[in-house]
Amino acid sequence: MDRVYEMPEEPNVDPISSLEEDVIRGANPRFTFPFGILFSTFLYCGEAASALYMVRIYRKNSETYWMAYTFSFFMFSSIMVQLTLIFVHRDLAKDKPLSLFMHLILLGPVIRCLEAMIKYLTLWKKEGQEEPYVSLTRKKMLINDEEVLIEWEVGHSIRTLAMHRNAYKRMSQIQAFLGSVPQLTYQLYVTLISAEVPLGRVVLMVFSLISVTYGATLCNMLAIQIKYDEYKIRLGPLEVLCITIWRTLEITSRLLILVLFSATLKLKAVPFLLLNFLIILFEPWVKFWRSGAQMPNNIEKNFSQVGTLVVLISITVLYAGINFSCWSALQLKLADRDLVEKGQNWGHMGLHYSVRLVENVIMVLVFKFFGVKVLLNYCHSLIALQLIIAYLISIGFMLLFFQYLHPLRSLFTHNIVDYLHCVCCHRHPQGRVENLEPSFDAEARQRKENSLDITFMLFGIEMVADTL
Repeated sequence: MDRVYEMPEEPNVDPISSLEEDVIRGANPRFTFPFGILFSTFLYCGEAASALYMVRIYRKNSETYWMAYTFSFFMFSSIMVQLTLIFVHRDLAKDKPLSLFMHLILLGPVIRCLEAMIKYLTLWKKEGQEEPYVSLTRKKMLINDEEVLIEWEVGHSIRTLAMHRNAYKRMSQIQAFLGSVPQLTYQLYVTLISAEVPLGRVVLMVFSLISVTYGATLCNMLAIQIKYDEYKIRLGPLEVLCITIWRTLEITSRLLILVLFSATLKLKAVPFLLLNFLIILFEPWVKFWRSGAQMPNNIEKNFSQVGTLVVLISITVLYAGINFSCWSALQLKLADRDLVEKGQNWGHMGLHYSVRLVENVIMVLVFKFFGVKVLLNYCHSLIALQLIIAYLISIGFMLLFFQYLHPLRSLFTHNIVDYLHCVCCHRHPQGRVENLEPSFDAEARQRKENSLDITFMLFGIEMVADTL
């Protein structure tokens, strides 16, 4: 997985030394204010407070089922968040009774946020003072389209602060897809069938939507870091904006379609949704069993075989939760120590979006033809069309990102347009050769033959463009 230390935004590279040495000494890592930690903690506290408030309102109104489901979604995600932070920081092997107690009362993110703030203030006061480094690290950087190997010294304090950042990134993933997605879907369903929009429920849905969008955006960034672990990666504002728009449209349209479909068929929709989720959940395990590989036993050196199995099941559940609502940007591979497929398979991504598009169209058609008019006071055809268009626009932003805005797109073997071109050329390769005009000279024929050879080569080789 990605390392727990941070690198400087721009290394101080001596152009002369880059020609004489294989490894260039980079500047000391810089530390920045942990805005991500504060934002993740704010989302966690805001969603927890609004969920508990709605539980109180449902209980006061004797709405037992709504209260039970709202509380269950909150508790499950909160417990998983605590376990994630404990696992990343390895607290069970340390003597920290206060931290464990705060995790026990579901306030672990708060105490961790305070620890990160204290560590940042300590670094800020000691700015300019040299700190003994605990490790050396090397990263590749693309400078003027050339790979340069940079070496940094990483101090203990910066490494600890970076560990906090990475822990909160993973916490945001858990909170978003195992808590906020089911919570948002359920509250939208309750709003739809009850035709009431109280302020407390609106606040809960807003926090859940922001949490899901933030988690999905982080999902892309973490996937890039995992696949290109040897590179120093930096996403600019335009890239982040494109990912955010892509993920927002994809998730909101998908969840609204699920809600409308569930409100139309009610209990009859449960088998379809459950089967959809189970297929995603067991797909990595089926591939693992068919490969005949052994279970990786070096994920964590202190883990027993049972502990490794628990970790793999938890990761699989998170993977299924992500893919149920949006594309995970990673392909799970249980037989590998890194647990992910480093090479990007464009076909897998295309298959995911094709299947999801067909599912969304089917569910929208069910809502259009069988939806009860009492549900909404708007035209069902217009709603259905808008949701499908929104999903298609999200796919368009996804293609835009991978084609033009990916930070390491120059490393791709071939890109989206190349893949589509290869597929189209593969359909009738012989016909094109036979239809060549005999009036072409020898040089033109040679160029054409080379072009066809390259086309077949690109189509036959598995796409190893590491995307996120």
